[in-house]
Amino acid sequence: MFLALTALLDEPRHGYGIVQEVERLSEGKVQLKIGTLYGVLDRLAADGLVELDHEEVQSGRLRRYYRLTDAGEGALQTEVARLTGTLRTATERLSARQRIFTTRPSIAGGSA
Repeated sequence: MFLALTALLDEPRHGYGIVQEVERLSEGKVQLKIGTLYGVLDRLAADGLVELDHEEVQSGRLRRYYRLTDAGEGALQTEVARLTGTLRTATERLSARQRIFTTRPSIAGGSA
């Protein structure tokens, strides 16, 4: 959901356009399936986070373009803040762990 909302920040997109943008944003690490995406879009629309922008027929197929709502932008900002806090906490804990392991006296050879 996070990447789908992010994909809609700059312009309305149709389903396949969202899939492509999510793949680009994630540097190929996330590859949404169209069926999965439409379930996500239905849920986001039901929550008022995205809405239908327009529809057009291209090559005999109907394309639905979705856009981010103001509520969707707010939800994305909230999630970014949450993830930033989580990232900060993890970074601090990793730094603390590294300090612990680099300042621990090593046990030099000897026999017990």
